[in-house]
Amino acid sequence: MPAIEIQRQMLPMFPSPNQGARFYNPELPETEPFVPGHRTCAGCGPSIQYRMTSKASGDNTILVGPTGCMYVANSSYLCTPYNVPWAHTQIGSSGSFTAGVAAAYEAMIRKGKWKGAFPNIICEAGDGSASDIGLASISGALYRNHDCLIICYDNEQYANTGIQASSRTPYGGMTTFSPPGPTIPEAKKLFPKDLARMMAAGHPHCYVATASVGYPIDLMNKVRKGLNHKGASYLMVYTPCQKGFVYETPRSIDLGRLVVECGLYPIWEWNPEKREFDYSFRPQNMRAVSEYLKLQGRFGHLHAEHIATLQKFANEQWRMMKVELPAALIRAADAKNLVDMASAEAAAAIAETV
Repeated sequence: MPAIEIQRQMLPMFPSPNQGARFYNPELPETEPFVPGHRTCAGCGPSIQYRMTSKASGDNTILVGPTGCMYVANSSYLCTPYNVPWAHTQIGSSGSFTAGVAAAYEAMIRKGKWKGAFPNIICEAGDGSASDIGLASISGALYRNHDCLIICYDNEQYANTGIQASSRTPYGGMTTFSPPGPTIPEAKKLFPKDLARMMAAGHPHCYVATASVGYPIDLMNKVRKGLNHKGASYLMVYTPCQKGFVYETPRSIDLGRLVVECGLYPIWEWNPEKREFDYSFRPQNMRAVSEYLKLQGRFGHLHAEHIATLQKFANEQWRMMKVELPAALIRAADAKNLVDMASAEAAAAIAETV
């Protein structure tokens, strides 16, 4: 029997005249693959991302969830918030499980055992799974170029097991495994692993991008670009965690914007055809890192020199994207111009970029 050609879905992009605008709401699909009724915390960044992602991918979607906070909160008491097929896998096998799902559907379609289009296969792994425990498994799936989208919902910690530090926890972030004290006043001494760039450098045939829940249309369009790409794709998304970051519940989207505006979470795309980075995304404002830090209890212990260290790091991120730095951000990288976070005053917007 001749092999049947695999029919893939092609999802249109959402209109976005200014991708870095703080407020813009086009018409979105009415479908809701991820519905209310789950047990995540109020203001949960990963659950916001889940809804955006699944709404972008549509009803012909299969979700894979390795162990993490979104697995525990979304699959208790024989109930789930998913209107599409969802499967749990171990924290270290997210990539291999997802690749197996993709390979199985390809085989069933070729043999005529599955009618219809190839489903959108999405793996949702937390940063503990994606950057630490399951890194090799995900790298293998990307390298073998299975037709799937692997997402790291990045809440910068092991949130499921009590807020421990991961390799994505930022410098200065307080966790149960990195508490501040007399010997190490800044709490976490290491800067976060540059996970998305690792994926782009090691798997240049893949579509790779970063996004934030603070910019929903940009996030949803990147989900669709990743799914439309024939082969493997990887998306890392900033998803704040109210419990670990310690902030006011309604501020999740605010943090998702501020982390980009202050330069601590660069937004970019890797183009596998041109083999180059696209840094065209520009937030509406550029802000000092202190404006982002002051909203979170996990940074409340930082001294002026630690804030200056983070500002230097953010400034280098801007330079990497070839963005000219305003004088105020250069001054903010000098500890003499700063105060300890415990007494920091509200910072004003630094510069308009669009």
